Amino acid sequence: MQDISYEEIGHVGVITLMRPEVHNALRLETYAELTELVHNATARVLVITGAGRSFCSGDDVRAVSGGAGPVFDEEITPAAGALLATDIPVIAAVNGTAVGWGMELALLADIRIAARSARFGELFVKRGLCSDVAGLGRLTQIVGRELAAELLFTGEMIDAERARQIGLVSRVVDDEQVMPVALELAEKIAANPPLAVAATKRGLRLALDPDWNEFGRWVTATQTSLFTTVDHREGVRSFLEKREPRYVGR
Repeated sequence: MQDISYEEIGHVGVITLMRPEVHNALRLETYAELTELVHNATARVLVITGAGRSFCSGDDVRAVSGGAGPVFDEEITPAAGALLATDIPVIAAVNGTAVGWGMELALLADIRIAARSARFGELFVKRGLCSDVAGLGRLTQIVGRELAAELLFTGEMIDAERARQIGLVSRVVDDEQVMPVALELAEKIAANPPLAVAATKRGLRLALDPDWNEFGRWVTATQTSLFTTVDHREGVRSFLEKREPRYVGR
C-alpha cells in the first residue's frame, strides 16, 4: 500500500496515514486502501493516526476536486461505509490537525484521543460543499444539533481543549503521549471477550445510527450537485491561490 501503513501489535491494528509531506491529505487511492484495510481487518481494535505533525488535512484538492458522483460512489462513500459497518472498535489518535474529511475520519471512530496541538474543522462549507455523513450525522450525535450547526455553518476551527469541552474528544494529552494512551486504551478493550465487544458495538450502531445507506445516497446526490457549482470551483480556486473567496450563490 502506498498511502497507508498497517501494523498489528498483539490484537491491536494500527492504521497510519503516510503522506506527511501533504499533511496526510486523502486522494482516491487512500480511500481505496482504507476501505480494503477495514474490510479485511482481523484485529480486535483498530487505531487510526497520521504520520508527522498532522492527523489528516482532508481531501487532496488537486487529486479529488475534479470528481463528482462517481468518486463518492466508488471510493469515498465505501470508505465511510466500511468504518460505519465494522464491528471492530475504532480509536482515532488525533496527533495534529484534522480538517474536512480528516475530521470526518476522526468522527467515524468510536473514541477520539487528541494531542494538545490538535485542531478540528468541518471546512466543507468553505469549499462550496456540505459535510459528509460523519459531519452531518455523527457530529450531531456527539455534540448536539446546536453546536454541530455552528461548526458546520461557519466552518470554523476549534482547538483540542474546546473539542474536549464539547465532548468531541474523550481525552486531551501531551503530543508525545497520544499514541501510547491510544494503544493502552486499545489493549484494554482488546483484552475483553471479542464477541461481547463486537455485539456491544453493533448495539450502539442500532441504538444511535440512522439508515446510513439512505443517508449516504442523499449525501452523494447532494455533493454531486454541489461539485458542479460556481461557488465550489471558487472555494477550491481561492484556497489554492491563498486569497479570500468571492461567492455568488450559484
